This record gives sequence, C-alpha cells and structure tokens, in this order.
Amino acid sequence: QVQLAESGGGSVQAGGSLRLSCVVADYTYSSVCLAWFRQAPGKEREAVATTYNGGPSTDYASAVKGRFTISQDNAKKTMYLQMNSLEPDDTAMYYCAARSPFRGSACNIYYGNYNSWGRGTQVTVSS
Repeated sequence: QVQLAESGGGSVQAGGSLRLSCVVADYTYSSVCLAWFRQAPGKEREAVATTYNGGPSTDYASAVKGRFTISQDNAKKTMYLQMNSLEPDDTAMYYCAARSPFRGSACNIYYGNYNSWGRGTQVTVSS
C-alpha cells in the first residue's frame, strides 16, 4: 500500500478549471496503477481517469474525455488531474487511488482492484 493525499479542490463556476494534486508517498514498487475517482451525493463512485507509472498510458471516462487530463510527475511523486470546462455534473468528492504493486493486465478505467485510497477533495461547480 501507499499513502495518498489529495489537494486542489474548491468551488468554481461552470466553464472554469481546477487542478487536483495527489501526493503518492512511500511507494517503492516500480509498477503502480494510479487513478482518480469521484462520488457525487446519492451516486456510486466512478472512475474518472487512470495512469500507469511505468509507461505513458492513460484512460478516461467518456464523461470527462477531452476536458480532463491526468498526468504524473514521478520526481515529485505527484499525480494531477487538470479539469477544464467544468460542468455542474462534475460536482463530487474526488479521490485518488493506487494499486501497488500492479500486476493486472491493463491499468485502465475498468480496473477496480485498488489497495490505497486518499481521503478526498471536494469539487463544486455552480451553474
């Protein structure tokens, strides 16, 4: 397991942008699948974007594709989620997650066996 800590949430108007950060501390494995999830009140948690620390692959939920960008800075051990053109439906608690070590077949939006979670950061988008 790894320690995760999100930051960067806040309140914005529709059309605005936010960048979330997730510090991935204390991980020693070279193979880690990282993801951003979100959960809105009364809804199930859903995967938003994934990235693999061992390569350039990324994946996105269809609802955010083209608006959100996941990235990572391995030197800073930090994962980011740049969110542009925000919509009220993006309002949710956002969590980062990690699977370490990752031995699955694909680190993508459908992978669900994460063993580490952050506490979340709230994003609120007003119309």
